[in-house]
Amino acid sequence: MASTGSVSAASPPPPSRDTKKYHCLKLAAGAASSFLSVALLVCLVVTGWSRVLASWAVTVAPSQYGALVIFAAGVGLCQGVLTLPIGYYAGFVIEHRFGLSNQTAGRWAWERLKGILIGAPVGLLVLVVLYSCLIAWGPLWWLPVGTVLTVLSVILARLGPVIILPLFYRVVPLPEGSLKERLLSLCTRSGLPVQGVFSFNLSKNTKKANAGFTGIGKARRIILGDTLVREFTDEEVETVFAHELGHQRRHHIAIGIAAGTVSTFAGLFLTSVLYGRSLAALGFRTPADLAALPLLAVWLAVYGLLTMPAENLLSRRHEYEADVYAVEATGKPEAFVSALNKLARMNLADQEPHPLIEFLLYSHPSIGKRIRRAEQLQP
Repeated sequence: MASTGSVSAASPPPPSRDTKKYHCLKLAAGAASSFLSVALLVCLVVTGWSRVLASWAVTVAPSQYGALVIFAAGVGLCQGVLTLPIGYYAGFVIEHRFGLSNQTAGRWAWERLKGILIGAPVGLLVLVVLYSCLIAWGPLWWLPVGTVLTVLSVILARLGPVIILPLFYRVVPLPEGSLKERLLSLCTRSGLPVQGVFSFNLSKNTKKANAGFTGIGKARRIILGDTLVREFTDEEVETVFAHELGHQRRHHIAIGIAAGTVSTFAGLFLTSVLYGRSLAALGFRTPADLAALPLLAVWLAVYGLLTMPAENLLSRRHEYEADVYAVEATGKPEAFVSALNKLARMNLADQEPHPLIEFLLYSHPSIGKRIRRAEQLQP
């Protein structure tokens, strides 16, 4: 696509002090929570407290898997208590301080509890599979675990939009009218049928706006936050919608699953090597030693931290490609730039983050970069 000039849309204003402060506080809170979680695991191992907890779990549990559940619950409880103040500060205090949240303290607690109640069974399933493979497969445990995680990720991608999302939000079909007709017409022109266009009550929690492409196969759908539908013009919503269609048109979900599968197997293999070499040094007998599981979690966390920039790099590339598609499919670069500006304002986005922070942590390009690129596009 030729770049032949810029559209007549206002460039984003320079970030305010509030914007920078908001992101600094959120970044610091996230870093502190991650650090405390990993530090706790390290402390449990090096101080011997993981052995104490494992011994107690074996004593009170009727089976080795019962001991596993008790041990995991104990570690999880310690992590939850340790990080709860930071989670409350980041998810409730900061959001209210900068006028972005619609939640009461009670609703914040309930939403967090729902996340735990839904995530815990899935996490427990993965943990049981992992422990079984550590016992049965020895050093090759990573191979069946990677296979199970890949299958599970596909299942969750299929079920998430129709089962999990409605547990947190009221998801309803977009009402009949000019906007829905515009969006369905765009789908038809793009040759990308979807199972439906839905809105969800994002405003129950936040004043921010958002949209997303979720699901695979028959569960594939585009969801629009009610704040987006309410605050944006039809043309702006159309371009945001086209951006989400672009992810499907460019096969980003399939690419993401493939890249995630490779990363999962590579990460589990490297973790198994490092885990195996560090067991003896710390006095553990076998990979399935219950007290050694926090050490395994530490190596997995280290791998996740080191590979985050590469994963984010791929994600940012996909976002740029979806931006280009949005302009090509709608022929409305002005509306798309206007939508990006409005998203930046409503979400208190840092349009120009430090390049290193963006490289390491941002799954999306900064709003400022996206706007400048969109302004240069011609349909």
